[in-house]
Amino acid sequence: MAEQEASGLQVLLHTLQSTSDRESILAILQVLGDLLSVGTDRRIHYMISKGGSEALLQTLVDTARTSSPDYGILLPLFRLLVKVGLRDKKFGQKALELEALDVTLTLARKNLSHSQNLLHCLWALRVFASRVTTGAMLGINGALELLFKVITPYTRKHTRIIRTAAEVLAALLKSKSNSRRAVNRGYVISLLRLHQDWHSHDTVNTYVQIRQALLLCLKHIATIRSGREAFLACRGMEILFSTTQNHLDDKSMEPIISVALQILRQCYPKSLLPLLTASSAYAFRILGSITSEPPRVLTEEDFEDDGDEEVDRDSDSEDVKEEDNDLETDVNKLSSKPGLDRPEEELKQYEAMCLELSYSFEELESKLEEDLNFEETQCANHHHIPAAASPKQHGLNKDQSCWGLEREDTVQTSLLSTVKMGRSTVHLASKKTPAIKTYQKVPCSHLGIDSSGNEIPDIQAFLKEDVWDIDAISCPRMSASLENSTMPTESVEVIDKLLQTHPKDIPFHDPHLYMAKARRTRSVPDFKMMAFPDLWGHHLPPSAQSMLERKCGVQRIKIFEDVRRLIQPSDVINKVVFSLDEPGPLQDMSAPHSLRFCSKFESGNLRKAIQVREFEYDLLLNADVNSPQHQQWFYFKVSGMRAAVPYCFNVINCEKLNSQFNYGMQPTMYSVKEALLGRSTWVRTGCEICYYKNHYCRSAAATGGASGKCYYTLTFAVTFPHSEDVCYLAYHYPYTYTALMAHLDILEKSINPKQVYFRQDVLCQTLGGNPCPLVTITAMPESNSTDHLEQFRQRSYQVITARVHPGESNASWVMKGALEFLVSSDPVARLLRENFIFKIIPMLNPDGVINGNHRCSLRGEDLNRQWLLPSAHLQPTIYHAKGLLYYLSSIGRSPVVFCDFHGHSQKKNVFFYGCSIKETLWQAGCPVSTPTVLEDVSYRILPKILDKLAPAFTMGSCSFLVEKSRASTARVVVWREMGVSRSYTMESSYCGCNQGPYKGLQFGTRELEEMGAMFCLGLLILELKSVSCSHQLLTRAATLLNVEEGALDHHLQR
Repeated sequence: MAEQEASGLQVLLHTLQSTSDRESILAILQVLGDLLSVGTDRRIHYMISKGGSEALLQTLVDTARTSSPDYGILLPLFRLLVKVGLRDKKFGQKALELEALDVTLTLARKNLSHSQNLLHCLWALRVFASRVTTGAMLGINGALELLFKVITPYTRKHTRIIRTAAEVLAALLKSKSNSRRAVNRGYVISLLRLHQDWHSHDTVNTYVQIRQALLLCLKHIATIRSGREAFLACRGMEILFSTTQNHLDDKSMEPIISVALQILRQCYPKSLLPLLTASSAYAFRILGSITSEPPRVLTEEDFEDDGDEEVDRDSDSEDVKEEDNDLETDVNKLSSKPGLDRPEEELKQYEAMCLELSYSFEELESKLEEDLNFEETQCANHHHIPAAASPKQHGLNKDQSCWGLEREDTVQTSLLSTVKMGRSTVHLASKKTPAIKTYQKVPCSHLGIDSSGNEIPDIQAFLKEDVWDIDAISCPRMSASLENSTMPTESVEVIDKLLQTHPKDIPFHDPHLYMAKARRTRSVPDFKMMAFPDLWGHHLPPSAQSMLERKCGVQRIKIFEDVRRLIQPSDVINKVVFSLDEPGPLQDMSAPHSLRFCSKFESGNLRKAIQVREFEYDLLLNADVNSPQHQQWFYFKVSGMRAAVPYCFNVINCEKLNSQFNYGMQPTMYSVKEALLGRSTWVRTGCEICYYKNHYCRSAAATGGASGKCYYTLTFAVTFPHSEDVCYLAYHYPYTYTALMAHLDILEKSINPKQVYFRQDVLCQTLGGNPCPLVTITAMPESNSTDHLEQFRQRSYQVITARVHPGESNASWVMKGALEFLVSSDPVARLLRENFIFKIIPMLNPDGVINGNHRCSLRGEDLNRQWLLPSAHLQPTIYHAKGLLYYLSSIGRSPVVFCDFHGHSQKKNVFFYGCSIKETLWQAGCPVSTPTVLEDVSYRILPKILDKLAPAFTMGSCSFLVEKSRASTARVVVWREMGVSRSYTMESSYCGCNQGPYKGLQFGTRELEEMGAMFCLGLLILELKSVSCSHQLLTRAATLLNVEEGALDHHLQR
């Protein structure tokens, strides 16, 4: 039957080409039209496969070349050609070979006054022009000139023809040769005049499609440099700006606004950043470091188009697709275990970092006997970090709430209770109460109110608001309390008295200790001052803040503001008010209409501030030290503001292609005046937030040699809570190296050394001369008996690292939660300490954190791409972290879990990256031979546990693929070289959650710290679920957690 149908179709097509009988041709065209008018595209493709396109084109040519073309045949023939041509990928080439292009152009020229015939010719030309090669040929044969005869100024007649002709012209101009031809013949000004004419007359937007097609013509011309130059010379920017600026909210104008926006962005003159060099303002001399980049000028390549223009991101389309072509498909590379990257004898040096395996506890016992009644002097800051649920949910009263102070003898509810209660009950308080506002207006009084609602009388009694020396207080010098201080005596006294009034209710924080530690921190710029939030401390916010609802059209509004600045520069101040590149103060301290900026403190990053208008500033971030790139992290001080006035900040040299700032994320702010009133809290702030590509060119050094790439702008508006305040703004909640070092000391003093084994070692010295801490946490042996010491030394290891990327400060807050939980008196923490030895490197890149880097070390390297062959001299922290893992592996003590904490800028939630050979091969479409590819599938258990356990965690975002580009990361190297199947990267979003109990909420430090505690709890559940879990541990767990052993066993589904 199929053969008969094929034979019948072929007969029709053959007859169509061979016959000259009019009735026969019309009959065949009618039959073919009926066949293609019903059913699916399969019929059209079938006809194409049988030579249908060639038959129709040949009939067109034959009919058109008669002395008197028969339009009774040509019109239905054109309709069939359009239907078939849209689905035939080789249609243009076939038309070119059969000379159908010239024939159709000739017919169109002959029918300029015959609208119906002309319309059919234009339909065919539109199909021909959809292929660039045939479009170029049409241009050579005079198609552009023909179309400009058809496209007239505004008229209500023949609008269907005009629209089709404009669409054909837009298709033709996709060819660069046609675009150049249009520029050379002056068609750019013609198109602009046509656009203006139709825009001014079409007041009710009846002919939007014609106007859109005219703009599409300009858009395609603007893809070439000469087109952009012609557009600018014809004042195209001014014309498009004036015709569209008042219609941004008009839904009916959406197709026009969208194209106009793309043209404005394409034609906005490219320029270099207002910086002397793209390289960092800070230089660190070291062997093999990247040299500074000389100033450069724009070249031809900088103006070439860098691909499709990004669309106006007003939707919540934020999915980050994984690239399958980066997957490692070499089974040998995936399954082989490389040898040591260093001599084996070098591993002996790491014995000193594992003293718990050989420590003389008799000496420790005698030392403890000399302690002065530790139980009475124990630090009141000792507390645990359970889930962020309400006190009622945990069965605690107000004084024993989950963030309150605790002692060892406090009756506690285990963190494991959240597993029994179920995930839906966690953090209901955040969902029931409205998100906290940035800052509430609070009338000034003589009483400060802390974040718990308690009065703090000392602050205002000491410093009445009208006499605050806010500048001296806001960024104190590290030597402010020293006798040899060079500061004025009054300033020293102010700082000393200020510290005396510190509320002391911020857990695990001591400003005196912070100041002492800050003096030992070594920075490239040799910072002399401390940021007030780091010194004073941060209270956990009372509840999470909701994600910012994105205002529709905010991106186009910002882009139009950029265009306004270009074409209407009269109100642009363009005054540099802060710069790391220019020594000395740039600001007149008495200037009433200018903010004051500073970033010369630990983790600070702001290179330059330019006042654009009275309440608008362009900000430029500093590149990573010894690098021309990685501008994303910012942290700076701003002062001299007015209250209740929105200030606009434009960070104009960001690099990432997209950001969670487009999807609900806000930057963070800390107000010094609010802190002195008892509300010392980092909060999310800002509105009118948008992240988009701008017109500033990136240097080839910053793009790895690629040209034509541009920076991105992050813009946001902030309304400050007080006039003449000092506020700090940051990309995310800052967490400095000094804060970590002070925190570790306080933790060590807070624990009971009879119960908790807590030791700080120095893993190594960094390139910048700072010690990289290594922390060991476990439980002390019950006694010095042989059995107890053996049990102590046979505990399995868990290894956790964090902050290899300095800008990922959220990783440090997660680590903070994990550390505080592990030393707490929570029953889960006790069980963890009694069964595991934790080796923790809380900050793998101290130098990067100190100097305000976003990604790199002082050598300008991403340390998480150095794990394959690290150098002891160039990447010491990675070299020795890997060496420690090698040592543990060499003595048969590889960790049960290795996890590296990170932050993620383009995804929401918390999730894992792991490693799986089979999942990688399956994803890549490679055949997997089960007998030859064996792997431990337990790598999925921990993320599944956390998915049920932690409110912020989602299994759905986890990935276990091994990419070629990640071969030198910690996760992959530890998995491949040390054989740790549960080797993970844990990513925490900078933004928040789009699922679970925290859906729609941004992460605060509370949620991040909770995630650290939940991760630790997950390790216990992992052990309790394992087949190898001892009966003794299950019994101990049941006892400590106050549940029956059978019930626990059933709940864990072992």
